[in-house]
Amino acid sequence: MTDQTSDLNIARAHRPPKAEFTVYFAIIFLAALPVATITWLLTLVRQGNLNTKGPISRAWSQARIITPMIFAA
Repeated sequence: MTDQTSDLNIARAHRPPKAEFTVYFAIIFLAALPVATITWLLTLVRQGNLNTKGPISRAWSQARIITPMIFAA
């Protein structure tokens, strides 16, 4: 007889984000936007080129990193 309860290789289906996750993401994105803008401007002044990520992209990346950390805790 085999133990069927130890097989944990079950594929998880992709679920759309819940409303709570979306609200937290929006709050973190809006909080990160001014800081990302300042960082982008400083990088622009120091390097003098526009090849860096823009402020919206930077804030979006930070929100994508921080929000799951909140829900994992």
